[in-house]
Amino acid sequence: MPDRAFSPVISLLTVAAVWDAHLGAQLRDLGLTTRKYGLLAHIDATPGISFSELARRSQITVQSAHTAVQTLVADGLVADATRHAGAASDLRVTERGSEVLQAAEQRLAALDAGLAAGAPELASALEGLHEQPFGLAPE
Repeated sequence: MPDRAFSPVISLLTVAAVWDAHLGAQLRDLGLTTRKYGLLAHIDATPGISFSELARRSQITVQSAHTAVQTLVADGLVADATRHAGAASDLRVTERGSEVLQAAEQRLAALDAGLAAGAPELASALEGLHEQPFGLAPE
């Protein structure tokens, strides 16, 4: 097998997959996946957010956002005050959703602390990249 050059992209994807699995395991008993956690956090941060904006922020399709939010509504974590055809949605986190989100955030904080303790340079290098990715061609 030929030696391959080090790929920071492959390394980052591998590390991301490992930590995503750890986060998924921490969220499972709360009834969340990583994606559902992200959607719930976006809805909490921006009550009344539209499906289009939610999809854009989550980097998923509007159809996927609708499907995922339907699950969050069925689980009692999100309410859509204007759920009827033709009306803009008014998504809000329920009281139960806030409790689940708070528990999820505590678990995420523990994982963050573990990553920062184990790889402080990596944790520091990642700071701000979520908001401002670099090196990609404009879409």
